[in-house]
Amino acid sequence: MSIRRLPEHLVNRIAAGEVVERPASALKEIVENALDAGATRIAIRLSHGGLDRIEVSDDGCGMDSADMALALERHATSKLPDDAIENVATLGFRGEALPSIASVARLSIDSRPRGADGWNRTVDNGQLVSEGPAALPPGTRVTVEQLFGKVPARRKFLRTTKAEYAACIDIVRRLAMAHPSVAFSVEHDGRRVLGVQGGEAREERVAALTDRALADNHVIVSLEREGVQLSGVASLPTYNRGVGDHQYLFVNGRPVRDRLLIGALRGAYADMLARDRHPVVALFLDVPPLEVDVNVHPAKTEVRFRDPALIRGMIVSGLRRALDAEGFRAVQNADPAALSAWKPEPISPTPIGSMPIFEAAGAVPPPSYNQFTPSAAFADRRSSFITPPPQARAEPAAAPAPEGRSFPLGVARGQVARTYIVAEAEDGLVIVDQHAAHERLTLERMRRAMEGQGVASQALLLPEVVELEETACDRLEARIAELKEFGLDLERFGPSAMLVRSVPAMLGQADVQGMVTDLADDLAAYDSALSLKERLDLVAATMACHGSVRAGRVLSVAEMNALLREMEVTPRSGQCNHGRPTWVKLGHGDIEKLFGRK
Repeated sequence: MSIRRLPEHLVNRIAAGEVVERPASALKEIVENALDAGATRIAIRLSHGGLDRIEVSDDGCGMDSADMALALERHATSKLPDDAIENVATLGFRGEALPSIASVARLSIDSRPRGADGWNRTVDNGQLVSEGPAALPPGTRVTVEQLFGKVPARRKFLRTTKAEYAACIDIVRRLAMAHPSVAFSVEHDGRRVLGVQGGEAREERVAALTDRALADNHVIVSLEREGVQLSGVASLPTYNRGVGDHQYLFVNGRPVRDRLLIGALRGAYADMLARDRHPVVALFLDVPPLEVDVNVHPAKTEVRFRDPALIRGMIVSGLRRALDAEGFRAVQNADPAALSAWKPEPISPTPIGSMPIFEAAGAVPPPSYNQFTPSAAFADRRSSFITPPPQARAEPAAAPAPEGRSFPLGVARGQVARTYIVAEAEDGLVIVDQHAAHERLTLERMRRAMEGQGVASQALLLPEVVELEETACDRLEARIAELKEFGLDLERFGPSAMLVRSVPAMLGQADVQGMVTDLADDLAAYDSALSLKERLDLVAATMACHGSVRAGRVLSVAEMNALLREMEVTPRSGQCNHGRPTWVKLGHGDIEKLFGRK
């Protein structure tokens, strides 16, 4: 078969296949053009998920008839004044979007520059069908109808209306986050589904487009290094999702999906979230144009950095610093479902004087005020009351209890179910999970020890033999040197057993059998996928879990207060090593609601 030159209409359709994959792709290109035109308001109307109609109106600079004709030719653009493509500062630059869309749909453009008349140009699947004057306010209106209507081979591969609509909304959310100074509105089949005002602060815009609760459960990320600036909003580790679709990443205002950035996010939250949980994050990187290549993907959704290690390090460091600065903070919104589970005590129809307490053997009923006598009035009848046995323990107070207002997490008032510490703070009631809290504190102690002289070990009086599968023993044997740095001294003891000679001293009486077994399981699951530092963090987290105060252990008031005070000065103590909160607060307002006072 001889080589032939492809006709223009077929070239355009091939190009459209690269740029216009679905309605969301066409919408992205049109909205980016509006942003590059300096729009401050962008209104979007969709019909049937964009399959039937997409309309985008803006108040940008507009185009005259000559520019409009050029805009519909391939590789014609106003965004590259010279040949220095590496200096591109706009979202679009290839000049392929509009002609590609026009080759597979009916495209109508109405535009009017300020101080000039409006003009319309309509192209139907590559053929010019009409042009002429148009009446509209300054700006541009682009309408796309019947995308892939005459290309059934492409149309049949589109997804359902709901799926295409979801993809369109996701695109708009990402672009709206990157440009908080611009107002966006979206209508779908005549119903308004999204609207944000221009001029919002970045964190307000992110919260409005993700979840309003993020406004109270986020940290501000800000870091600058070697001309690269990182900023954004990140959720507290205890505010997380089951899927990673709430992670928004932007480079020079461009929404991107980059494996390097996603991997850096995972590394930053590595020891603060369970592996099946994901943070809510919107990060914005401002990189000098010469340090990033945006021309590596037809849809411009991927980028390539000149120094990827610098970028990954900045993301990890920026997030870690922001989270460390929050100390013991965790998500503190009272869960409505949990509050609704509290049931008020039903009002007893029995008069107070007829309560069972007065019917106990030997009890004397209260005096009748109609037959008042001094002896009856002043007789001490308290000793004759028979009361139920106490349901909680109390300790003699060696000193007056401190005031809760002196400490952010309050002062301990008791222990519930031998698992939860109840403390009184100035603004409410604090409940602490003693195991989760001590697990985090132990991990941070181990980290500090590793940065110093290493973790001290405690030799066992009798070495303990732990029987495992041979493959598990092989994995542990390969990491004996790393484990010894944490104070865990292991030795191979036959084909299917390990001998434990010493354990980290700070763990106290740890469950040696369970700890070694869990370490072997963790190495089997994650070893090959983790770097050395991440692997060491994994080992430390597993050891900390087994060396922490267990649920079911009775703590003295002094021990409970010591735990609270250490939490207040320890970074990331608001969540355990698995991302669960270590403490929650029931504010005075929530308590008043429970009792019907508010």
